[in-house]
Amino acid sequence: MYEIIEPDQRFAGKDRGIMLLEEKFLEFHRYSSSHNLPLEAISVGDENKVLCEMHYAANAPRNIYSHTKSFTVTAVGLAIEEGKLSLEDHVAEVFKDKLPSNPDPNLEKIQLKHLLCMSSGFGKALLMNADRRPGVGAPDYEKYMMAQPVPVEPGSAFCYSSADSILAAHMVERAVGKRMGEYLYEKVFKPLDMGWPLWAHDPQGHQNGGGSMYLTSTEMKKLGQLYLAEGNWKGEQIVSRDWVQEVSTPKFTFEPSADLWHVGYGYQFWISPYPGSYRADGAFGQITTILPEKGLVVSIQCPEQGNFDQVKRALHEHFLMEL
Repeated sequence: MYEIIEPDQRFAGKDRGIMLLEEKFLEFHRYSSSHNLPLEAISVGDENKVLCEMHYAANAPRNIYSHTKSFTVTAVGLAIEEGKLSLEDHVAEVFKDKLPSNPDPNLEKIQLKHLLCMSSGFGKALLMNADRRPGVGAPDYEKYMMAQPVPVEPGSAFCYSSADSILAAHMVERAVGKRMGEYLYEKVFKPLDMGWPLWAHDPQGHQNGGGSMYLTSTEMKKLGQLYLAEGNWKGEQIVSRDWVQEVSTPKFTFEPSADLWHVGYGYQFWISPYPGSYRADGAFGQITTILPEKGLVVSIQCPEQGNFDQVKRALHEHFLMEL
């Protein structure tokens, strides 16, 4: 069961580039269908509109997991632009009311910029999906994190952890005096006509800055379209061009590995193996890839069951490398 936005009168007079995109899109669709790849949707657009879209399941909002982190860093950029936050703000100073009597000395060195590029120094993945559901860290994530050891020098090593994103989101809330949902609705969701997304909360009512936002593939892709347009949406500058450049600049680069997408990391965006590209990336294949040199955004959604590595390789070999 699927649907596609077929070539029609909207593309009258289209250039060869659009025609080739449609051809490659349909080739990928045929490949993914014939190989029974676990895909729910794929959507391709430029900065203004959807160009091609296919659904293999109901087009309903679904958990986009850590793709949410790229919305969180968007809120950080907005608060910085307003002068309410700084990349150099210290975590221990912001959460001084939650410090234990004997915090780790390295805690005082952690800055917002370290949280954004996953180099806080906590040294292990904390407050991930597998932790939060059983109640690890409850009821107060801030107090829980301030009591953690910091065995690694902040800023020196990459360690992917949802706790870093959660703390960054809480820093935004304290700076702007609003919950993340309210702030992003005002600044991003409403102007991008995304409505109010379902979004998991922690025990104290904070939206989860590290994941658990629910969006359709088309809605999810809008964040990529915003960044493709250097922060501009229909003539309104939502996010500064400088922030778009900042988040998409690698802060860590990784040695080549079997994972063809494990290239590098910026600020809550992963770097992708295509010229100038980067992506918002959630578990099980909730991904929006921004391709500035091609003027395109490609989003996919996948189910929790199935071999996502097959999808990743097929998308790489039969579509993204062909654009």
